Amino acid sequence: MTALLIIFAKEPRPGQVKTRLSPPLSSEGVAQLYHSFLLDILEEMGRVPDVRITLAFSPAEAQGFFRSLAPPGTDLFPQAGIDLGERMARAFAHGFKTGFGPILLRGSDTPDLPAALVSEAREVLASGKAPVVLGPATDGGYYLIGLNDPQPALFQGPAWSSSTVLSSTLKTARQRGLRVHLLPSWSDIDTYDDLLAFLHRARPAPQPGWRSLSVAMRLLGRLGD
Repeated sequence: MTALLIIFAKEPRPGQVKTRLSPPLSSEGVAQLYHSFLLDILEEMGRVPDVRITLAFSPAEAQGFFRSLAPPGTDLFPQAGIDLGERMARAFAHGFKTGFGPILLRGSDTPDLPAALVSEAREVLASGKAPVVLGPATDGGYYLIGLNDPQPALFQGPAWSSSTVLSSTLKTARQRGLRVHLLPSWSDIDTYDDLLAFLHRARPAPQPGWRSLSVAMRLLGRLGD
């Protein structure tokens, strides 16, 4: 069974992405780093079997950039909604409307996330072991959510960008009688400390995140000049 994998991504414009990394990094450097995140993610997600990759991009006028960035055959559609919850709910609705199921959605804050974890999520949903899969992030959110059916209520409760997103989502799932499969936790890269931790765990090519590692090392090396 082919699943739909939606990747949420922003155009890497200086001052518009990963703003908590600047300072100490320059906004231009942060944009370069986030660009490498996208390249690493697209490469690694291309290794997940039995999925069709779609980019849900922002802002709406960035389609040309993402068309040139994404591999041939990658579907694109703009994100729509007031907050992250509404944007994710609409992305799932878009996917289910086109006939896909299961559907996986992941962010672009984890450039070293291995394909094996996304493959595990797909297999759990496809086998019917659980109707919901969540990948816990170490900051209290989640890096991936997978569904077999539309579940808009899961996106209505959390205080987005807070440390209670995962716990709030799990509570809503329990209230609705939905069994949840939890993947291993993984770390987002949002802050300078997150970036330093990434440098300690990441490895050079061909490991996931190798481009991001290279760019981060170059940018951090400049800080010491």
